Amino acid sequence: MTTPTPPVAAPATGPTTPAGGTAPRLRNGELRAMVAKVLADDPATTHTPGGIAHTLNRSSGAVGNACKALADRGEAELATTAPLGYRATATTAAAAAPVITPAPPCTPRRRPPATASAATSPTPAPSGTRSTTTSRPARKVTGPVKRPNGMDYHPRLLSGMPDVTALQRLRDAGVAALLYGPPGTGKTSVVEAAFNDCLTVQGDGDTVVADLVGDYTKTPDGDFVFVHGPLVRAMRAGVPLFIDDATLIPPTVLAVVYPAMDGRREIIVKANGGEVVKAEPGFYVVAGHNPGVHGAILTDALSSRFSVHIQVSSDYALAEQLGVDKKAVRVARNLATRQEKGEIGWAPQLRELLAFKKLADAWDIDAAAGNLVGIAPEEDRATVAAVVRDVFGKTVTPLALGARITTKP
Repeated sequence: MTTPTPPVAAPATGPTTPAGGTAPRLRNGELRAMVAKVLADDPATTHTPGGIAHTLNRSSGAVGNACKALADRGEAELATTAPLGYRATATTAAAAAPVITPAPPCTPRRRPPATASAATSPTPAPSGTRSTTTSRPARKVTGPVKRPNGMDYHPRLLSGMPDVTALQRLRDAGVAALLYGPPGTGKTSVVEAAFNDCLTVQGDGDTVVADLVGDYTKTPDGDFVFVHGPLVRAMRAGVPLFIDDATLIPPTVLAVVYPAMDGRREIIVKANGGEVVKAEPGFYVVAGHNPGVHGAILTDALSSRFSVHIQVSSDYALAEQLGVDKKAVRVARNLATRQEKGEIGWAPQLRELLAFKKLADAWDIDAAAGNLVGIAPEEDRATVAAVVRDVFGKTVTPLALGARITTKP
């Protein structure tokens, strides 16, 4: 169905009305509940964020964030990664909203006490220039740090200090950081541990400008109002924006973020009548890049905007501390060494090792080892199988259904 073209000027009661207006806006967590309801209503189907966004007439970026939040809370499961697909779990129905009730418009969140007010700092500092108005004491890190989903993150050293502290200092200095490394190494984890107030954009090849800045959406009473996206919300609230898989986003789309990162510290939302949005102190951009993922392109424009590039690799010692079988860790280390030499293109990362532990606990070690072979890319599977055989002392095969179970008369 073709969405009617909205008027050139936003309605007088829209969310950007200076006086606040009366346009309906979703309350905190309400979109997540709406997404949960879509999943719960059709639990047998794998739903993509784009498909859910079409059903709800919402931004696919916001829906993608809601799906990720549900999966992190155990209220949905990540079913596929290419493309991203989610399915309901036993707890999804409890997270679903029984009705969709629009909430009154919200105002931008107040900045933390450590951040100076606009009255004392009318001109935000350009990116790359240290600003005392946004300086905040770095958290003292002596052990695991809680992520917003309640899971522990175990900090690692970065330039002689805990990685979460290092990222916080980069934020205060206005130096954008690009984290790069294979999927599953913990890029998202360290960002969420360092910035528990960050907003996230999950990038992919289908990401459009509207997923970042916002778009018109239809209200229950049939009107169209402009709902701002995560980039605008982060700028106004003075909080970090994490662009995950940034190099999968088309360069022409990602370019909308650049004026907010440089000395201008502002963007123009053309879709909302040329609205000018200025970044409040504390706004910061950090991005993730998976070099080995098909379609990931690190352009010169993107690379130059992020002055600090930080490699993130799997912490295999942590895997052992978390109870992963030592033989599985040995396999991962062996394959990682071969990967560094260019002999293969894949090696298990921390994510795969933690999945190994869960499967070994649910079934047994042999099944987990067989699955390790099965998840390897086809071109590397023979090498992975050989390494698993040498370490575990037996030949294992990928998981597969066997003969049909018959009942004896």
